[in-house]
Amino acid sequence: MSHTSIIKSALVSVYYKDNLEPIIKKLHSLGVKLYSTGGTLSFIEKLNIPVTAVDSVTTYPEIFGGRVKTLHPAIFGGILNRRDNASDQKEKTQHNIPDIDLVIVDLYPFEETVAAKASEADTIEKIDIGGISLIRAAAKNFKDVVIVSSRNDYAELLHLLETKNGSSDLADRKRFAAKAFATSSHYDTAIFNYFNQSEHIPQFKQSIQKAQVLRYGENPHQKGTFYGDLDAMFTKLNGKELSYNNLLDVDAAVNLIADFTEPTFAILKHNNACGVASRSSIHQAYVDALAGDPVSAFGGILIANRAIDLATANEVNKLFCEVVIAPSFDEDALALLKSKPNRILLVQNEMELPTSAFRTLLNGVIEQDKDLKTETALDFKQATVLAPSASETKDLLFANKLVKHTKSNTIVLAKNGQLLASGTGQTSRVDALRQAIAKAQSFGFDLSGAVMASDAFFPFPDCVEIADKAGIKAVIQPGGSIKDKESVDYCNTHGMSMVMTGTRHFKH
Repeated sequence: MSHTSIIKSALVSVYYKDNLEPIIKKLHSLGVKLYSTGGTLSFIEKLNIPVTAVDSVTTYPEIFGGRVKTLHPAIFGGILNRRDNASDQKEKTQHNIPDIDLVIVDLYPFEETVAAKASEADTIEKIDIGGISLIRAAAKNFKDVVIVSSRNDYAELLHLLETKNGSSDLADRKRFAAKAFATSSHYDTAIFNYFNQSEHIPQFKQSIQKAQVLRYGENPHQKGTFYGDLDAMFTKLNGKELSYNNLLDVDAAVNLIADFTEPTFAILKHNNACGVASRSSIHQAYVDALAGDPVSAFGGILIANRAIDLATANEVNKLFCEVVIAPSFDEDALALLKSKPNRILLVQNEMELPTSAFRTLLNGVIEQDKDLKTETALDFKQATVLAPSASETKDLLFANKLVKHTKSNTIVLAKNGQLLASGTGQTSRVDALRQAIAKAQSFGFDLSGAVMASDAFFPFPDCVEIADKAGIKAVIQPGGSIKDKESVDYCNTHGMSMVMTGTRHFKH
């Protein structure tokens, strides 16, 4: 049943007035009686359009600095009365309550106030009470009332008014009601999470309003959606839409590059780095990152922490890659890289990222702090008689950053600020090491003088023995095994250095 209703009266009380004028003028042209409060009342009056102040309906003034203005039975009765209920209509007439057929209300900018790091007092004042109550009331009574709870819906409302001449059907009202409850639930979630920063009530609540439907999920038979504001994170300069798998790789790339301050280029595939190098120039960093594994780099995700110049772009342009991310692109470099229309080029914007991560698991969700620990040389505990040299220490720090961002079990081999190879996602640490050695040797790398990093402790001395025989002479690992001494003793006997950090970096 369509249940068509004609809008004869409207309550308009909004914080944001942009794009409101055409709606007010259209409502006036349709003969709709307008009610309003405060700044919105003044806004409508300046348009020379008749409007009735809410306090003339309630016969009660706004009080407590505007904290209470619409919270009154005359207003909520006008919204909540059921037009087809004889008892409701009798009470409405008895108490002289006017119908309100359309409610246009938005909410105080609570999230924006929190983001601006306002004082607690100012933040609390931006918790909307009247607006959220009006939204819920109008949405509950969608059978009779249209609710518009966000300026993002003004265009849809205006289209409805213009095409249906001020009437609406049940489907229209129910759609607006669903959006309204999305608005109210999101708002309450934001308030709860603000308070829960200090209270730590063990409840999981997340709400993200922006969504982008993806071509598909991890595989073509799976649906996928990204919830978040990619436009805030990146400025897209070229290419097709990011896919589900692209987004996973981009996330891994952004997290990895954040640990480097010197000019660094990284190439990732399936969330793992296949090439990374830190150099004095971003051009050389790219050349050496690619040399780490030119085979896996095909179709990969590239990220740099310096501007991409023309010399670097010339090299990048020789490779088929899905995405290139950088803080900026020189004009001539950008023009060259745009020559391939599907190549996605992203400028990474400065923004604060979440410090926690969550994912669905079984019939619930698990949440944890992100692994934001990045060791320095001050965190090293020398475990062997021989200390690593200055150059080895630099490489140990480099390798340890990479091991943190590689799927477990993992071993990373590095030398002179370059990833030589990594063993990724293995069920055995020995297998991860053997995989890394075989891969490095397949690309012609000499492992003499290279360093080894492990994401977790060595349960047996076999890994340091295999590494030693491959030419590796410096090792970094968390430590913590009951057999640490056996690995340390082997290193001491064979002239190897080992440092322990005390921090495990599993990544699953």
